[in-house]
Amino acid sequence: MKKNKLLVVAAVSIALISTAALAEITFRNTITGAPLDMSVAKSGGNEAVFNQFKETGKNPYNGDKEAVQKGHDLFMPACSGCHGHEAEGKLGPGLADDYWTYPSAATDQGLFEVLFGGANGMMGPQYVNLSTDEMLMIMSWIRDIYKGDPKKAKWLKK
Repeated sequence: MKKNKLLVVAAVSIALISTAALAEITFRNTITGAPLDMSVAKSGGNEAVFNQFKETGKNPYNGDKEAVQKGHDLFMPACSGCHGHEAEGKLGPGLADDYWTYPSAATDQGLFEVLFGGANGMMGPQYVNLSTDEMLMIMSWIRDIYKGDPKKAKWLKK
């Protein structure tokens, strides 16, 4: 009887550990730290890709040339007015170098949090204008044009 209980406890423990490993990331507001409400996001795009991102925190579009081009095409009307046509910085900061106003943006999760939920100054939340999939494509373009030290590119680390 004790052996059966031990087996049940072990099985339940393994199931709980497995579930925790597959848990989604909690995205947080860059300024307040409050959890972001993903239910308000503009619909559209590849939900499977976003679900993968929610589990890993790594942008599946990084390095995907088609997604990078779409990201550039989306960046131009949505972001270039403040960040410049080549993300060199204008009213908003440059996005292709090693300096991040919010250091968490050096990770894909952190950059997504800034895009989705906004930040200080004029950087408003983009969930009204862009789907989560479009945000990931824009992020892939930003990562593609990176001109900084690859050792500082946290999104490249496994």
